Amino acid sequence: MDSPVPENETPVLPDMIGGSPAMRQVFRLTRQIAASSTTVLLTGETGTGKELIAKALHQLSPRATGPFIRVNCGALSESLLESELFGHVKGAFTSAHENRTGRFEAAHGGTIFLDEINSVSYKLQVKLLRVLQEHEFERVGDTRSIQVDCRIIAATNRDLMDEIDAENFREDLYYRLNVVPIDLPPLQERREDIPLLVDFFARIYAAQNQKPTPEISNDFVSILQKYSWPGNVRELENYMERCLVLSTTNKLTVELLPLHVRGLAPLRTARRPMSDSPSLCQELVAVGLREAGEMANDLHSRVVSHVEKELIQQVLRSCMGVQTKAATRLGINRNTLHKKIVEYGLEEESR
Repeated sequence: MDSPVPENETPVLPDMIGGSPAMRQVFRLTRQIAASSTTVLLTGETGTGKELIAKALHQLSPRATGPFIRVNCGALSESLLESELFGHVKGAFTSAHENRTGRFEAAHGGTIFLDEINSVSYKLQVKLLRVLQEHEFERVGDTRSIQVDCRIIAATNRDLMDEIDAENFREDLYYRLNVVPIDLPPLQERREDIPLLVDFFARIYAAQNQKPTPEISNDFVSILQKYSWPGNVRELENYMERCLVLSTTNKLTVELLPLHVRGLAPLRTARRPMSDSPSLCQELVAVGLREAGEMANDLHSRVVSHVEKELIQQVLRSCMGVQTKAATRLGINRNTLHKKIVEYGLEEESR
């Protein structure tokens, strides 16, 4: 497949690929606010590129020569995260054998990226609020305040307003973080970017595996554009690497893709087991799992819609219609779930 962009064209943002209207708006906003020190809140589903935008904000800012410190707030317990963020002094707790510098101190003069900010405990949110307001904090076990100058970028794949309603997130902290929000659209809402991403990942993984850049069939790209991408760009990247490794020729074909991407197996959007509809199975058998032609394309769309609607309906019922809980169980953004509810006419199942 020919390169979708000229070889000498500069990327809109470092390491970012996309020409869809939604992504161009993200790029414009990122460039517009990069030079400031304002706090930014990145929202969007897992795998949409929030960390890449955070890095771009840092690289395009006057702080680019300073450190870029990333903290995954969801990967640590409350006590470990507090020590990780703010540091501790010797003797602060049993295993504190020496003083330790925290991530905020390490980010002085640069940028700190707080990923999965929704995972921070209510107690730690108070300390974060103080850093945002007064640019100071104390190490764990210390009384001496430390001044810090760093830009704060936070990210979440949850709807923080729902977390506020559930009393899991402080409203005052939300408004301090949400000075400039940037929402990353899911891949299924920018399908026109898929050919660009396919070409980009094909070149990257061909080079890594010491292979020539492969030819990509039109059917290959067409199938990818019809898939719903619950794992977003990260999922696409993984499948492209898989195809490059498994390919025995210099061409990427549909057969290299997993069955569920091709519509030949149930869509893997659920984190819980689900049962297939008998009519769906009969439909798949009736067409003999054909992979080409209008009938197969029509079947693929109906399979995806049927399974997706049934899944969302079952999860909504199990969650008593609470959209926040249902979105969490499905592993998708609440806004995306709401769009699907309207699309499939499931308003009566939700509240």
